[in-house]
Amino acid sequence: MISSFLIYLQHEKRYSPHTIQSYRTDLLQFEAFLAKDFEITLLNVQATQVRSFIVSLSDQQISENAIGRKLSTLRSFYKYVFSEQKIKTNPMHLIKAPKVPKRLPVFIEDAKMDLLLDNDEIFTDSFSSQRDKIVIEMLFGTGIRLAELLSLKESDINFYESTIKVLGKRNKERIIPVYATLLAQLKEYISLKSVQKNNNKNTTLIVTNTGAAAYPKLIYRIVHRYLTLISTQDKKSPHVLRHSFASSLLNRGADLNAIKELLGHASLAATQVYTHNSVERLKSIYKQAHPKA
Repeated sequence: MISSFLIYLQHEKRYSPHTIQSYRTDLLQFEAFLAKDFEITLLNVQATQVRSFIVSLSDQQISENAIGRKLSTLRSFYKYVFSEQKIKTNPMHLIKAPKVPKRLPVFIEDAKMDLLLDNDEIFTDSFSSQRDKIVIEMLFGTGIRLAELLSLKESDINFYESTIKVLGKRNKERIIPVYATLLAQLKEYISLKSVQKNNNKNTTLIVTNTGAAAYPKLIYRIVHRYLTLISTQDKKSPHVLRHSFASSLLNRGADLNAIKELLGHASLAATQVYTHNSVERLKSIYKQAHPKA
């Protein structure tokens, strides 16, 4: 049933390969737990075994976020299995996920990003340095996800319309505007990229020093390296720049629905988390500026 469920996620739900792999890992872990502790299969599960699984994960000091994600996988799986009439009752109906405290998105302040991107001493004229700058500029300037950046082709950039075409989650396309200075940098980067002495002329926008398509760890290293220059916070990932993009727009009065479309969120609820950052910022300003605060 796991194989047919994963095929369903791929073709019907159009989930990304990364998401499907996460579902597969969670289901195989649960299947192994059932076989070892109860000697039963996935189709013979009751709510008591699911609760035992949760206790087992807690005993292993698995985080509440991770447990919640695994339970979400099981909910999707058993909803599918029930719809296929492979089981008579859904064991997940009686299961409640552990409460996870909401964490505010981590972001970098605009002034710090300006300090980084406008400093000519940080970025040189070399290909690798210009590539690194484009990585930072694209993540902060468009709010795209890591996977979306890696999949971008040169042909996805519309220099005439000043936009990029992004293939997001579930293969949904969206168009994102690009500001003039970033467009100019993209032109220079692509020109510099084309004269590199690489055997393969890769049409992927972001490439390694040898011309191969960039990979996630490379982007993580680039982002961490440069954010370390301007920030002491622990988290320095590509997603931090996505958060920074959204927070900057919201703080400048952008409509929440417009931010939702730019980020490619499926629902407004995912975007509303940024309003908490905005409120916290207002509280901080109020405390500093109001004589009675």
